[in-house]
Amino acid sequence: MEVILIEDIAELGRIGDVVRVKNGYARNYLIPKRMAIQATTRNLKRLQHEKQLVQHRSQQAQQRALMLKDKISSLNCVIKKASGETGKLFGSVTNMDIESFLKEQGLDIDKKQIQLDEPIKTVGNFEIPIRLIEGIVATLKVEVEAEGK
Repeated sequence: MEVILIEDIAELGRIGDVVRVKNGYARNYLIPKRMAIQATTRNLKRLQHEKQLVQHRSQQAQQRALMLKDKISSLNCVIKKASGETGKLFGSVTNMDIESFLKEQGLDIDKKQIQLDEPIKTVGNFEIPIRLIEGIVATLKVEVEAEGK
């Protein structure tokens, strides 16, 4: 019997795969546990349609991410923090500081997307990677300045 997998199953395949299994395995285990559905022509057409929709949404998301990458790359973030004479900050610049700057610019970026390994603790220029979607990473130029007294 041929079935369409609804869940990833290690021994059989991934979601959306059409696989041939024994009748009893499909009727008694896969279908009742909603891990697969029978591969009828109707279900196959529906699967094909859903794959096209997912691909279309993925392309749209990728286009939006590329536009967002261009916007982020053109920005120059200047953050002023209190610092000592040696250029060491009395605090640090974190993901939240960068996120708030991006929100001020009208960009909706979550702090989890900002790939700052550790907080910035010195004055200087930095390039911070921002992961938009899988495979697309924007680079934000951040300039940390000493706050005037």
